[in-house]
Amino acid sequence: MISLKRTMLFIPGNNPSMLMNSIVFGSDCVIFDLEDAVSEKQKDAARILVRNGLKTLDFENTEVFVRINDISTKYWKNDLEEVMKGKINSILLPKTESPKSVKEAEKYIEELEKKYNIEKQITIMPLLETALGIENAFQIAKSSERIEGLFLGAEDLTADLGAKRTKEGKEILYSRSRVVTAAKAAKILAIDTPFTDVDDDEGLVKDTIFAKEIGFDGKASISPRHVDIINKIFMPSKEEIIYAHKVIDAIEKAEEEGKGVVSLEGKMIDAPIVNRARKVLLVLNKSRGVM
Repeated sequence: MISLKRTMLFIPGNNPSMLMNSIVFGSDCVIFDLEDAVSEKQKDAARILVRNGLKTLDFENTEVFVRINDISTKYWKNDLEEVMKGKINSILLPKTESPKSVKEAEKYIEELEKKYNIEKQITIMPLLETALGIENAFQIAKSSERIEGLFLGAEDLTADLGAKRTKEGKEILYSRSRVVTAAKAAKILAIDTPFTDVDDDEGLVKDTIFAKEIGFDGKASISPRHVDIINKIFMPSKEEIIYAHKVIDAIEKAEEEGKGVVSLEGKMIDAPIVNRARKVLLVLNKSRGVM
């Protein structure tokens, strides 16, 4: 299944108003945050609030993620125990540094799926935000069939590196490239870190264009104001849309004629080209409200 994640909007898990209105912001995905956005004293209350929201709200075509607390804490199992009682697509796994972390989380997710008779498999998206996590990016990407993408977290990463976080992002260029390369090699998605200055639209545009140019499939956001800008930048060009239609038309014609090999404009059409075309048309249809 082609997955559309141009925008992934963080929603603090202790903010009932934003949680209730999360689908109106227009992001492809929402991430209910039980980690950084929630203080120690509010962990339990936020977990219950998110659980209740997941059980009662209609998220329509918006994918729902929950960022649990990392597995070195005492909170993560309680987080999973509660949020998996509701409607959820994926777990954002913070501070992921090795395949071992993924396997540990996966094992407990499997136990809860059986416990609550969850038929749809919950996916995992590792959040890479340490130097070790970046260096192990490909091994992490291949550590589980549940993994649908890698997510770069630059704020904690730069602190771990001892680097100064800047709007220009030179300090995370290597990490961005590493995450994209690992994700593409593993044939999964690559999601870029948020642009944290909520009032700098020009800076957001530059940062998002660059992320798209180097291969990211989408970008996270900490502000609803950023969603429309990011969505617009990740819209396919006119040329991409025309070519996507040609690819799908060629595939459908070949299937009707029983052909196993398909070519277009003198080039072979393989699975990655077809998937890219389908993703382009998915973005186009969503922008038109056709899903």
